[in-house]
Amino acid sequence: MKITIKATNAKLTPEAHEIINKKIVGLLKYYNQIMEADVEVGITTTHHQKGSIYRAEVNLRVPKKTIRAEAETENITKSINQVRDILKKELVKYKELHQE
Repeated sequence: MKITIKATNAKLTPEAHEIINKKIVGLLKYYNQIMEADVEVGITTTHHQKGSIYRAEVNLRVPKKTIRAEAETENITKSINQVRDILKKELVKYKELHQE
């Protein structure tokens, strides 16, 4: 699987890259035919009173479909985890529909 990571309005540390890779590669156990993952993480705006809001968006390409999820939280790791949970449910549903 090819993973492309893009940061918007933020710099990603090597640890953040590692966490993203680990979470996305972990989705292979739910559906092993994921061809490509486009990950975009960043800060949505800087004018919030209680700090930054982090956004994570992932597009997974599987045979004949693209599965998309996004989340916004106050922590980049929480955003990644929420996106992973959404994608996990969608992959399981897709796998059940396309079993041969």
